Amino acid sequence: MATDQIRQMVNFILQEAHEKANEIRVKTEHDFNLEKQTLVHEAKLNIQDEFTKKEKDRQVQERITRSTEVGTCRVKKMKIRDELLQTLLKEAGAKCAVVTRGQNYPQLLQKLIVQGLIKIEEAEVTVFCRGEDVATVEKILEAAVTEYVDIMKRESGVTLKPKVVLNDNRSFDLKESTYGGVMMTAIGGKIVCDNTMAARLSLVYEELLPSIRAILFPDSQ
Repeated sequence: MATDQIRQMVNFILQEAHEKANEIRVKTEHDFNLEKQTLVHEAKLNIQDEFTKKEKDRQVQERITRSTEVGTCRVKKMKIRDELLQTLLKEAGAKCAVVTRGQNYPQLLQKLIVQGLIKIEEAEVTVFCRGEDVATVEKILEAAVTEYVDIMKRESGVTLKPKVVLNDNRSFDLKESTYGGVMMTAIGGKIVCDNTMAARLSLVYEELLPSIRAILFPDSQ
């Protein structure tokens, strides 16, 4: 009788142990599966985040590369346009050089000197010119001063007696790149009037530059 009770108790305990073990196994599998799903989900999110980041980085890099290429092309385009404009300016300068060899050049020099005297408005003025223009300036200088005096007397009623001399230091003669014309100074060089052909051409060029660009590069407007 006692033996049966002991056997029943043993069986009961074994049954409880099996059930408890099965319960623990089920719970462990459930927890494991849940943890696995969580890890898998987190891994997927990390992969998606990494992909999104790489995609954004790729797009940013593409934009940088594209912007760099556009900038490089724009710089090259601007350089080519600038070279073309400089060529145009040089060709215009060459035309100015042709003018200085014409028969009307002495009259032009006289007008440039008169204009310079009016701008400077000083009693003592020194005139500079190219070496090849020295003889011509010497011939027309007196007439230029007389014309200047007449203009000032007519406009203001005052008779001026300016002292206008030609620079006698040939090392200070104007360079060929000026294309001719004169440069005039007063008060020891503190006042300068650049009436060279190059200076006049530069003024006209700057004034007409928008129109020149519109004609040469209509697509950029």
